Amino acid sequence: MTAVTRILVWVTAFVLCSCRNDLGKAEKLDLSQTPVQTVDGMFVVQSENGVLQMRMEAEVMERYQNDSVSYELFPEGLAVFGYNEDGLLETEITADNGRHVKTEKDDSEIWEAFGNVVVKNILNQEVMETDTLYWDRKNEKIYTDCYVKLYSPDGYMQGYGMESDQRARNSVILRPFDSYGVVVQDSTEVRIDSANFIGPLIKK
Repeated sequence: MTAVTRILVWVTAFVLCSCRNDLGKAEKLDLSQTPVQTVDGMFVVQSENGVLQMRMEAEVMERYQNDSVSYELFPEGLAVFGYNEDGLLETEITADNGRHVKTEKDDSEIWEAFGNVVVKNILNQEVMETDTLYWDRKNEKIYTDCYVKLYSPDGYMQGYGMESDQRARNSVILRPFDSYGVVVQDSTEVRIDSANFIGPLIKK
């Protein structure tokens, strides 16, 4: 066996061993912790009978899948916009992080928002702030057990725990404390829906 032949045999054996080691490492990969799909600049619109119902935006969406549960993560935050029966923007929800879990066994669907969660009801001019919020889409309600602050034209409320319909039309703080309300209001006050307002511009 010549020196060149020996070198070729040694190189071939080295390459085969290297490939074998790499395959061994690949087999240890936990596929349940690896996203099956990643979407950048996600933009979703849902409508019914030509009327816009919901719009969602997110910088990044990662989808994970296993035998019984599929879920999506939104590690860079998300924004959800809900529209009423007339197609007007009514609800806006923003958060630093989010997760969408769908279970096939009981057909449940839960959206979870975490970190600097802000819920605005544009039509009622109400703003709610909390750290964690859950949206049960099947039962059409939003709720949390965390500390909540609620600002409205009628006053200020704070407490722990909140429940509401999914449009945030009738928010109820379950354990309120140190809240106050506005007793006297200006009856001539006109509230303007700046998000949905369409009209002439005022000349300056």
